[in-house]
Amino acid sequence: MSFIDGIIVKASSAGKTIVLPETSDERILKAACIVRDKKIANVILIGNLEKMEAVLSKGSFDGITVIDQNNFSRKEEYVKALYELRKNKGVTMDDASRLLLDPLYFGVMMVKMKDADGMVAGAANATSNVLRPALQILKTKEGTKLVSSFFIMTVPDCELGSDGTFLFADCGLVENPDAEQLSEIAISSAESFQKLTGGEPKVAMLSYSTHGSAKSELTEKVVEATRLAIKKAPHLQIDGELQVDAAIVESVAKQKAKGSKVAGKCNTLIFPDLNSGNIGYKLVQRLAKAEAYGPVTQGIAAPVNDLSRGCFVEDIVGVVALTVVQASN
Repeated sequence: MSFIDGIIVKASSAGKTIVLPETSDERILKAACIVRDKKIANVILIGNLEKMEAVLSKGSFDGITVIDQNNFSRKEEYVKALYELRKNKGVTMDDASRLLLDPLYFGVMMVKMKDADGMVAGAANATSNVLRPALQILKTKEGTKLVSSFFIMTVPDCELGSDGTFLFADCGLVENPDAEQLSEIAISSAESFQKLTGGEPKVAMLSYSTHGSAKSELTEKVVEATRLAIKKAPHLQIDGELQVDAAIVESVAKQKAKGSKVAGKCNTLIFPDLNSGNIGYKLVQRLAKAEAYGPVTQGIAAPVNDLSRGCFVEDIVGVVALTVVQASN
């Protein structure tokens, strides 16, 4: 069974509800029908049913909840709740009412009001537009200092990592984390790997240097992040700084990182910045024909996940299933 098939099996038994607000995008509507048919989640679509039927003329929305936020029976309750959440930031009742005309804000409020367990968007919106309402309304979960993101990468015919499954972070959100932030990304990513795969995370703090083979401001940031992560989470298996070949190939690790209990076996790869992370996941996706699921967010009080605007229908279905499993945990 593939990684994503396992996630879908887990999701199908969870009985969770996921809201999809971008209903002018045909990919979202097709994915919603697949999610319904495979019983991955209960689906809520936000928008006008007639317009959706025009976009997906050959589809049926039977068994899917469609909510038009303009005619929502609990609209005033939502407006008041959003006002109370944001009034200290200068938001008025009129502002709250206007914001809830935006399907992204309305979708996040559905999660906040416990009418949905998570939201998936980003097929038609930039990451900043998707995450802004999530951070304003849901905020970070207790005990987490930073919201970050990751991709689950599954590489075919690969024995490295966890039989070809890796977590890459951060590839989509935190542009240039300092050592403190990088340590938080590492700890959150280890937790995410364990929850989603059931396997033990082995974390590599990646660099162009292995255990002092080079020294610069860039490598020292990773060295310090490794120290902080180990101090905060001594129960985790973390090593760094490591070059990526030393992190995932045991024969290389024996030469470059002698004595390490983690090097050569890593399945959770922490990139030093967004440049390297984004380049890395796309190279593996295109050259190794890997499946890439994400970016999946971590650290928000309830799961809100951002899609790539170049995503395919099957990518959306996969991220919905991942969101369900996050909500279940």
